[in-house]
Amino acid sequence: VQLQASGGGTVQPGGSLRLSCAASGFTFATSVIGWFRQAPGKERAGIARIYNRDGDTYYIDSVQGRFTISRDNAKNTVYLQMNDLKPEDTATYYCAKTTPPARLRDYEYDYFGRGTLVTVSS
Repeated sequence: VQLQASGGGTVQPGGSLRLSCAASGFTFATSVIGWFRQAPGKERAGIARIYNRDGDTYYIDSVQGRFTISRDNAKNTVYLQMNDLKPEDTATYYCAKTTPPARLRDYEYDYFGRGTLVTVSS
């Protein structure tokens, strides 16, 4: 199993970034992919997830309306479009996989990839 997150960087408040999660080694089309983040000094927390079979999505309140999770089953890739970024979005972002049903609890996911760092700063 491999999950490779990419697309992080430094952006000013109000800016946008798109993260990608490239997956391999498991049945992507029936899996659940979640995006998690860990800010300095804080625990890792889930922020969005998608069911790859039907595209069903779920977000935590603090990113709802600003972040959009999507997938491309032909490319085995999940994206996280992040708009109107705020300093409190600064964190290392991880993608993780599991099978349905799942929300965003850490223990529901059986594999986490390496993260990509997002820094929101003026």
